[in-house]
Amino acid sequence: MIRRVLIANRGEIALRIIRACRAAGIGTVAVYSDADQESPHVLAADEAVRLGPPPAAESYLDVGALIDAARRSGADAVHPGYGFLSERAHFARAVEDAGLVFIGPSADAITRLGSKTGARRLMEAAGVPVVPGATPDDQSDAALTAAALALGFPLLVKPASGGGGIGMKAVASRDELATALPQARREAQAAFGNAALYLERLIDRPRHIEVQIFADAFGATVHLFERECSAQRRHQKVVEETPSPAVTPAVRARMGAAAVTAAQAVGYRNAGTVEFLLEGDGDDARFYFLEINTRLQVEHPITECVVGVDLVRAQLAVASGLPLPWRQQDLTQRGHALECRIYAEDPAQGFLPQAGPLLRYREPSGPGIRVDSGVVEGGTVSVYYDPMLAKLVTWGETRHDSIARALEALARYEILGVRTNLAFLSAILRHPAFVAGRIDTGFLGRELEALTAAPPLPPEMAAAAAWHAARGATAAGAGPVARVPALDPFDTLRGWRG
Repeated sequence: MIRRVLIANRGEIALRIIRACRAAGIGTVAVYSDADQESPHVLAADEAVRLGPPPAAESYLDVGALIDAARRSGADAVHPGYGFLSERAHFARAVEDAGLVFIGPSADAITRLGSKTGARRLMEAAGVPVVPGATPDDQSDAALTAAALALGFPLLVKPASGGGGIGMKAVASRDELATALPQARREAQAAFGNAALYLERLIDRPRHIEVQIFADAFGATVHLFERECSAQRRHQKVVEETPSPAVTPAVRARMGAAAVTAAQAVGYRNAGTVEFLLEGDGDDARFYFLEINTRLQVEHPITECVVGVDLVRAQLAVASGLPLPWRQQDLTQRGHALECRIYAEDPAQGFLPQAGPLLRYREPSGPGIRVDSGVVEGGTVSVYYDPMLAKLVTWGETRHDSIARALEALARYEILGVRTNLAFLSAILRHPAFVAGRIDTGFLGRELEALTAAPPLPPEMAAAAAWHAARGATAAGAGPVARVPALDPFDTLRGWRG
């Protein structure tokens, strides 16, 4: 059994893992850069080890420093969280070579799934539907152009490695292809160190649906149903929900079976997510394999809420050599859950990341409300890392209840010192297309101007709010920070965004 886990991450996911370890009676070791010395995850762990300076390349991405920290702290396992090194095969292999347990899939599985073209071929061989495309070994312009003409336009040019939409180009004609190919190569090489490309048919207004999978070392694999992730901006998810309003029971059964087949095709172990594009409506909707994320997803809490499981606790159990704690027939869905990612960013200024002190930070609470956060009032949002502050998760018996609860919680969220996307999230949840459950991956792009058109806070109210926050934080014996009223008591308290 695992006794002590080093968490190779920071922020809210580090705190989430610490909570699961504590519930399982497992010791925890946090790591930190100089920028995170007093961060909540550092203070919550049983022990903390400094990695290095603030830049991630000199701290959270330093494999040698992480392995050394694990050895010095007596950890016998490493949990990578998400982001940073979580999907890097060389890190998983370094952990294994050091005689430690990597809480995730094997380095071999990560390697096989790290190549998008290789993963496509594996899925095709296993009978999992993939988007019609071409993966030519010949990477010359002539060969890729010939493959594109055979596939037909419009299409997507995609890097063979990496993700997040980096290097991906939509191409409507042969003339556009001549420009797209060198651009995609340059971006892929810069981001992933691999300039190889492949082609896929461009599906008109698809939905992005992912299926949570879990496997143990004894050959058992299950799925824990789907999550709807179509509300995304520049291929980054903003709002997720489960169940998907577009997935019928028949499609859910087929998609879940395909996800299990995909995991078994690579001998997968531990938690992962199989991502699909969904085309069409009803029982006749078609879905296509995109990729397998070889880690825990940011949005895993909504699955936990609806299925009634603890995915991180299960990760610890399976990594310890225990069998899966559930069988497929034991897993059911109840109610509806929704996650809003709360960022320190300015939607009105092109989602410019924000940094600075959190003068006031108060989370909503109540029945059906869960907040996974990595910050506290008085802390600082760093310029060095992703500006996500928290994940607001709401659950309700129905989708309507979940959305209503999320809107109420967003209205009661209080953040001063940095601008946030709270009003943007509320606008998404109120949009008629979202309320009707009829969105696709292009929804936010098409509606962006309307969704970011929140009325600005009058300067005098912003100044008053900041003054009250500073006074409450510094005055000796001062009472709670005074509450500044919103312009409209039935609005979303946008004034707290400063």
